[in-house]
Amino acid sequence: MGGSDGSPGARGAGEFFQRLKAYEGRPTGTVGVGKDPVNLPMIRHWCEAMGDANPAYDGPDAVAPPTMLQAWTMSGLSRHTDRSSAYDELSGLLDDAGYTSVVATDCEQEYLRPLRPGDEITFDAVIESVSERKTTKLGTGHFVTTRMDIRANEEPAGTHRFRILKYAPARRPPKGERPRPVINRDNAGFWAGVADHRLLIQRCGGCGTLRFPWLPGCNGCGSAQWDAVESCGVGTVFSYVVMHHPPFPAFDPPYAVALIELAEGVRIVSNVVGVPCDEVRIGMPVRLEFLRVDGELELPVFAPVQGVAGGVG
Repeated sequence: MGGSDGSPGARGAGEFFQRLKAYEGRPTGTVGVGKDPVNLPMIRHWCEAMGDANPAYDGPDAVAPPTMLQAWTMSGLSRHTDRSSAYDELSGLLDDAGYTSVVATDCEQEYLRPLRPGDEITFDAVIESVSERKTTKLGTGHFVTTRMDIRANEEPAGTHRFRILKYAPARRPPKGERPRPVINRDNAGFWAGVADHRLLIQRCGGCGTLRFPWLPGCNGCGSAQWDAVESCGVGTVFSYVVMHHPPFPAFDPPYAVALIELAEGVRIVSNVVGVPCDEVRIGMPVRLEFLRVDGELELPVFAPVQGVAGGVG
């Protein structure tokens, strides 16, 4: 008999797991070729998106940020033509057993040499491991890890491991409280400001650079000294997504999650409220508000500025 989530029953679980394990070591792609060589325009776009102004990533002796390792292997909408069917077969096997949902859990990267403009990228990918059945808060399923070995001009350049959970969703309880933010010594000052209806931004005590989110040290000069300045609360929508699925008990989709560029020059992830989701636009002027979501928790959110070009008339 099968489990209540459609997964194999106890007697069939061992056999099913062995079928999954048979995919370990099977390639998902061999001698893949990066669509473009390492190049300065892509490095520049990456650094602008990440807000990383490290001088090592610019100029005639530039190297690529190490965390771009996987970016040079991505295929875009056209996909790579050297893919094998192994990963799709494994995914279909899990789907048929009731593990129809998927979530990316983590990735690991190992860097063997810097990547420089002009490097030609090739790579191999393999299904490295499939876990035994695990039960998580999301549901019950199997973790699948793929490993990509990346070469630059035929020299080993790094390894990228990517892990997902294919799972059968757990039954959700009725709508409850919003999840609580994790407050620690690095961000306690920010949440103390929220409690006072103030949006505080860290300022480096060494170079004066403003930073958000709050961090224990400065990415620019490395100083651990800092103070905080209060944002004026005015900004624009830099980017956004509208969340429809998966539903979470404490939320009512659809809702807009936006990257807000504050007037001070830093960006914060928050919700856009007070306007239908389909009316949110990049460049929309917004202002800070504080939204009480239950008896104990308030959050900083942003609403359109009425009567301003790009806002709601």
